[in-house]
Amino acid sequence: MKFRHLGRSGLMVSEISYGNWITHGSQVEEEAALACVRAALDVGITTFDTADVYAATRAEEVLGRALHGERREGLEIFTKVFWPTGPGRNDRGLSRKHIMESINGSLRRLGTDYVDLYQAHRYDYSTPLEETMEAFADIVHSGKAHYIGVSEWKASQIREAHQLARELRIPLVSNQPQYSMLWRVIEAEVIPTSEELGVGQIVWSPMAQGVLSGKYLPGQPPPAGSRATDEKSGAAFVAKFLTDEVLTAVQRLRPLAEQAGLSMAQLAIAWVLQNPNVSSAIVGASRPEQVHDNVKASGVKLDADLLKAIDEIVGPITERDPGKTESPARRP
Repeated sequence: MKFRHLGRSGLMVSEISYGNWITHGSQVEEEAALACVRAALDVGITTFDTADVYAATRAEEVLGRALHGERREGLEIFTKVFWPTGPGRNDRGLSRKHIMESINGSLRRLGTDYVDLYQAHRYDYSTPLEETMEAFADIVHSGKAHYIGVSEWKASQIREAHQLARELRIPLVSNQPQYSMLWRVIEAEVIPTSEELGVGQIVWSPMAQGVLSGKYLPGQPPPAGSRATDEKSGAAFVAKFLTDEVLTAVQRLRPLAEQAGLSMAQLAIAWVLQNPNVSSAIVGASRPEQVHDNVKASGVKLDADLLKAIDEIVGPITERDPGKTESPARRP
């Protein structure tokens, strides 16, 4: 496993991090979840990403149990706040009330005194940014989080938050966007701004919800048990990639992966890691062998000819519109 700095901070993270968005507490039974975390630890992953909203807070609990007994100083544990975690009007968003209550709930469920990174899961148009950042500052200064990050924020929002963070003397060091060969909306604006400010990307869905693994075939129904067949496990997210045009192009990547000595999944993960502004790529798993396969993308260097060949194949179907980086106009 290779390691990178998170942005321009001193925090080192594993190039591949383990996330439990739609697995722990929902899609995957706890025994399998624990086995996947054990596999991640065994292959050198030290960075673990979750959120209070995943599986209605159960994902944090499962991750906490899975990491129990590990040396805390040897781990980087990340979580997030924004989406609803209860029925109340204040059980959501980035108000001071919700942030302060949510960090305490997350720490309790994770079984830790602090998280290494606390992230705003989306931008909250209903709360003044100053209020949000001041709450984050109190959390950092109290020792409940070491660093602050955001997720799916626009370049202008990252810039404004970064300025406030500097004034409040807290380190805003990361953004967590969707990024893959098929979804490159951060390249035009978010990445240049982040590079200027010293903010690193912790990217989710580097395999485009599994589409870049090659398991979905044009003209055929999705495999039984796959994410595309399960409305509770992100089917809505994968649907936009399930066109014959996209799936046909993805199959044309297979010979390139074989020539590089990589699986399709490894090629997809290695591709996002070629971007120097990417600090870590998040992978999930329902089986330990998936972790063992994905981790082999760490340290892989793709040559210029291969990158060009990939662009020629997926270029016509790649989404690049920076306007696709968005948060709900109103609190959910």
